[in-house]
Amino acid sequence: MKTGPTIDVFDTAVLRTELRLFRREPGALFWMLVFPTLLLAILGAIPSFREADASFGGLRPVDAYVPVAVLLGLTVGGLQGMPQVLTGYRERGILRRMAVTPVRPAALLSAQMVVCGAAALVSALLALAVGRLAFDVALPGQPLGYLLALLLAVLAALSLGAVLSALSRTTKIAGAFGSAALFPAMFCAGVWLPVQAMPDLLARIVGWTPFGAAAQALNEAAAGDWPGWSHLAVLVGWTVLLTAAAARWFRWE
Repeated sequence: MKTGPTIDVFDTAVLRTELRLFRREPGALFWMLVFPTLLLAILGAIPSFREADASFGGLRPVDAYVPVAVLLGLTVGGLQGMPQVLTGYRERGILRRMAVTPVRPAALLSAQMVVCGAAALVSALLALAVGRLAFDVALPGQPLGYLLALLLAVLAALSLGAVLSALSRTTKIAGAFGSAALFPAMFCAGVWLPVQAMPDLLARIVGWTPFGAAAQALNEAAAGDWPGWSHLAVLVGWTVLLTAAAARWFRWE
């Protein structure tokens, strides 16, 4: 009768501990919370980025880069932040010691996903606020669709991070895997070339990736349309697939 409540309380304690440890990491705080908005501010300070451009569908480049900045925080958190933390725990034997406690693997994974997911959402709010206040970027015309696309993007990014955590045995391997996945993910998200400016064939190919689908869904919601169901389905499909893989492969040692 007491087992369920005890585990629930312990899971909450794990979440509080992970949040406290996250706040003590200035590097993680900068790259996840500050860097995306800082990049947006730097690009927005360029005069040509505040002028309408036909290659961006008549938008200003700074308008197109707000969804990119929104995705950048969750991409860094999912592919660089969480795998490094969990693999560091495994490497130092922390996971082995936790294996003999009531803590389940899902509890630690969930705590990390909640912390990184919350940081990604805060980063997104900062990017939207700076875009609006500093550069007069319109807020999403379809806020519910935008929120749905953002939440699905966060889940997809963290699910991929969970897979990297499960496959990595050392922090060096986690860093290598994270870097290998990060740059293609950033390209698909539109960091170097927003999806609106990509050739049609490339945009369609990118749309089958989780971050490309997220970028297109956010762009549609920002323009006032409901995100395409195909883009949302791609995000859901990747999340389910990656979550199942992480649950199967994650081990304490």
